[in-house]
Amino acid sequence: MIIIGEKINGTIPSVKNAIEHKDEEFIRNLAVKQVEAGADYLDICASTAPDVEIETLKWLMDIVQKAVETPLCIDSPNPRILEQVFPYAKRPGLINSVSEEGGKCEIIYPMIKGTEWQVIALTCDDKGIPKDVQTRVAITKIIVEKALKYDIEPDRIHIDPLVLALSVDNQSLLNFVETLKAVKKLYPSIKVTSGLSNISFGMPLRKVVNQHFLALAMYEGMDSAIIDPCNRDILATLLTTKALLGQDRLCREFSNAYRKKKIGPVVAS
Repeated sequence: MIIIGEKINGTIPSVKNAIEHKDEEFIRNLAVKQVEAGADYLDICASTAPDVEIETLKWLMDIVQKAVETPLCIDSPNPRILEQVFPYAKRPGLINSVSEEGGKCEIIYPMIKGTEWQVIALTCDDKGIPKDVQTRVAITKIIVEKALKYDIEPDRIHIDPLVLALSVDNQSLLNFVETLKAVKKLYPSIKVTSGLSNISFGMPLRKVVNQHFLALAMYEGMDSAIIDPCNRDILATLLTTKALLGQDRLCREFSNAYRKKKIGPVVAS
């Protein structure tokens, strides 16, 4: 399971405050803590006004890359901004993201052609986020076909079926799973990802909903997720599910996480 650490994001009030006050130590600590908790990539999202987003992303990237060697997941809704900051990455990572909105693929794909970079691809287009599985799969086909024109194989693509909030779509998880299975049948080497917290928007006990979504999605074959690796409950769910699915030889990763106090003990109530 590939962990994409979500905590360096300007939509989070504490991070927004750190960006506004140029608090390098705060950002550095966030990077180090997520890596220590097991993050494979660190999502870097400025979420600032467009006129300062490039400058802010460069600042964040510089701090994080000096602090850790973990590859970045460079995150912006604007592909032109991703294009501008891309050269400042010191090692191949993830681009977040492309979709069939506008000409995103046509900007990002040439940029990562001939590299080891991977990309998150959202199953949406200029009409928005589809609710039905068929449209999501159709969008995936277009995205993959465009990628192949630039020699970008499916194994470098993390498809995000854009799980809708359970509070507005009671079939959300089921549609996510159906999309996942259909996409993997078409492209066995493709990866499927998710922004974990979207499923619980508008629900009580959001952490509990997120934990169960993570476990069920992993069981069905989800390969990566944008999560908070420092959240002990989420990490415990992830490690437990890996062990139960036979993905943790002799449960070593699970056992070591507790022995090293990466996550605290889970106390039954």
